[in-house]
Amino acid sequence: MQWTSLIAIFGLFWVLSAFIVLPIGLRTPDEVEGHEVQTGHADSAPVNFRPGKVALRATILAAVLSALFTLNWSYGWVTREDLNFYGEMPSEDLGY
Repeated sequence: MQWTSLIAIFGLFWVLSAFIVLPIGLRTPDEVEGHEVQTGHADSAPVNFRPGKVALRATILAAVLSALFTLNWSYGWVTREDLNFYGEMPSEDLGY
């Protein structure tokens, strides 16, 4: 696999990981005692959003997922045939 493909795969896993870890640890004003919502802010807006922590968690998770993907690519643990749950399609049903 080329290094540019590895970077692209890591980037895709990073975006996916960022959305997965984004809500972890966030607290709304209802959950924090004594916090008043200022005018113009949504009631559901998080009080303690830390983008640095989200980026770090997403990077770690993306690195693990990318490593597993690369190892699967190299050793072939899970192949396309393993994911074919419907069986082989007969050649006469292809329609071309």
